[in-house]
Amino acid sequence: MSDIEERAARQRRKAGVTLAIGLIVLAAVAAIGVFLVLRFVENQRQQDLLAWQTRLSIVADSRKADIEGWVTRQLDDVSSLANNASLQLYMAQLLMGGSQEENGGDNSGGGDNSGETPFEADYLSNLLTVAAERDGFAAPKPTEVNANVALPAVAGMALVDKDGKVLVATAGMPPIEGALKDFVLNLKPGTRGVMDVFIDATGEPAMGFAAPVYGVQADTTSQALGLVVGVKQVAKELFPLLRQPGESLSTARALLVRKVDEDTVEYISPLEDGTPPLGLRLSKSTPQLDAAMAVTVASGFAIRLDHSGREVLAATRGAFRDVPWALIYEVERKEALADSDARATRLLVMLLLAVALVAAALLAAWWLISSRRYAESAERHRATAERLEAQRRLLRLVTDSQPTEIAIFDADNKYRFANKAAATRGGLAPEDLVGKPVENVLGPAAAEPIEALNKKALESNQLVEETRKLTSGRVVHSMHVPVPAGPGEPPGVLVTNEDLTDAFRERERRERLQDQLVGALVGVVDRRDPFSAEHSTRVGKLAREIATEMGLTPVQIATAQTAGQLMNLGKILIDPALLTKGGDLSEDERQQIRRAMLASGDLLQGVEFDGPVSETLRQSLTRWDGTGVPAGLKGEDILPTARVITVANAFVGMMSARAHRSALSVDEAINAVMRDVGKAFDRRAVAALVNYMDNRGGRAEWEQGASAT
Repeated sequence: MSDIEERAARQRRKAGVTLAIGLIVLAAVAAIGVFLVLRFVENQRQQDLLAWQTRLSIVADSRKADIEGWVTRQLDDVSSLANNASLQLYMAQLLMGGSQEENGGDNSGGGDNSGETPFEADYLSNLLTVAAERDGFAAPKPTEVNANVALPAVAGMALVDKDGKVLVATAGMPPIEGALKDFVLNLKPGTRGVMDVFIDATGEPAMGFAAPVYGVQADTTSQALGLVVGVKQVAKELFPLLRQPGESLSTARALLVRKVDEDTVEYISPLEDGTPPLGLRLSKSTPQLDAAMAVTVASGFAIRLDHSGREVLAATRGAFRDVPWALIYEVERKEALADSDARATRLLVMLLLAVALVAAALLAAWWLISSRRYAESAERHRATAERLEAQRRLLRLVTDSQPTEIAIFDADNKYRFANKAAATRGGLAPEDLVGKPVENVLGPAAAEPIEALNKKALESNQLVEETRKLTSGRVVHSMHVPVPAGPGEPPGVLVTNEDLTDAFRERERRERLQDQLVGALVGVVDRRDPFSAEHSTRVGKLAREIATEMGLTPVQIATAQTAGQLMNLGKILIDPALLTKGGDLSEDERQQIRRAMLASGDLLQGVEFDGPVSETLRQSLTRWDGTGVPAGLKGEDILPTARVITVANAFVGMMSARAHRSALSVDEAINAVMRDVGKAFDRRAVAALVNYMDNRGGRAEWEQGASAT
């Protein structure tokens, strides 16, 4: 094969690879497009569902309101009759003279009398008959008259006493027995109630309604005389209320259901397939059953299955006022979402056609410019690769020259980069660490704090710092910096570990020397003034407790303690005879002691402390109200540490015996300090002292110390 043919073959192979990549990219773009279209369609469908939820919910609320209104009207009709004064009067008289049955009457209202019927019974019978005709409780009229056939008793009104015995009843009133009698006897005294839908002797759905009857002068707290009970067939009144006026959807329907027991739902209203009222029961565990949702939640909307397994959009309403019913207003999904489904199909077809057209255009363009673009792309990639490699070498050179451990971890705490120091700690070469979990490299114990801080940095997207002592004894200061995601790189965390072991050891050594110096100076003062032995130590300790209670910083707390320990250092300048003098001191002698305390700050002027120990001592005799030394300072202008040791020194001095007086008790010292709050002392410092004494165990400690001295 010639060189020209070989180059042409290589070119064709490259073109084939490029074409395959292009087709893969095109397929990916098509898949993304389909996904976006489907998501758009789904968003539109959700908006349609929200619109349907609003529409069906409005209708469901309307049907529920009409049905509740109808039930309330039946109860109001019965209650209106029960509140009739004439009925109350005659019923009371009839009860006093015996029931209709006891006086020869018929408790069904339709039999022959074997004796004379009382006037009250006749009046009440006529009153019930009129009310039954007016309110729809009268028995239905027969379509054909047959004298030899007795009409079944299915509807009417009756007066019953508190034992469920009929006093007066209209013609056709069913006997008060069985379930109807249970309803009457189980009705809560003084309340009206509804007997739920049942199938009567003619196979029709019926309901019962009852209201209590009281005496003419009685109130609702008195015992009722009995009940007005009404029974009627409800199919012609109740079920038409389920139809929504003006509804144009062919599959829209409203249904009434109720819960029979914990696992069964019963359909009260008739179904479109001819199932009669109360003719269907289904298990609540039937998958996706809309009736199960209706009897479970007070108000709901979802895509569910109806009683025949059809997918429907259902709005449910439960918690009826007077009856244990639930309402379902549903429409078949295929009718409700027909427009949404058609729109989805159109969009998908249009997308696929657009993808096909774009694919054809891309293939044509690719065929024309693929060779040139390939060459240009190869050159750009080569230049980019060289720049990246140069940057990597520079980064490696800079980081490897640092003694600090530097590493980059991904979100799974795997190494993405490690400099020479970090790799040395892990015992591997830097390139061998990449991709390995930190737990596998350093062990679970060492990895746990690193992983926790990495997680905190990623979640907060902020720098996280921590200084900790390792099990090896090293002290390291670690910084965890979140690294944002870049092209082809997920987010990560840049971690640096700086070894502070030597610095911490030097600091500990300096603190030990400072403590030794302070202890030596305190010892000198204690030997000069035996009456004040350990006074400085106790002031320092109490100052630390007060500063801690006030919530001061660690440096301020340490400053208060050190200043308290050294506040009597100036006494080395006072004649020992004055320090041990008995009796009261003269004003000049007191001034000498005060000047000595101020001199403590001057003596320590050249000593380097972490906090303003010298200035704290200079301000220790300044009073809160501005009097004292130095003059001109008052209130918040005084250092917090100076306010602390002023209170601590006063309290310890009161608790300590002196040559000229005896020690005070804890309560006496606290009361004395509190008397000068706002004058000599800061209120917060005094409050911190009291809180320490009463709530932190300080009282017991100081009382024990006082008894020991």
